[in-house]
Amino acid sequence: MKQRYTEEQIIRILQEAEATPDRAGLLRKYEISEWTFYRWRKRFGGLQLPEAKRLKQLEDENVRLKRVLADQLLANQALREVLEKRGLL
Repeated sequence: MKQRYTEEQIIRILQEAEATPDRAGLLRKYEISEWTFYRWRKRFGGLQLPEAKRLKQLEDENVRLKRVLADQLLANQALREVLEKRGLL
């Protein structure tokens, strides 16, 4: 699913929300729901741009490592099945 806003844009929106008393106007301006705003605030509240970039890097690395682990587990399972068929296990 493609997001409309990047993490950097979300943080800027949240910073703008802290500075303005008209939150409803801000939500209309960026065409987001209150639920989205509160979800963003829960996830990114208090983060600065460098921290958000680092968070994104860590999330991407986590996805990559999970993929590598899944591939390795599949390879191990395949080897185990071959060894069992040959009677070596």
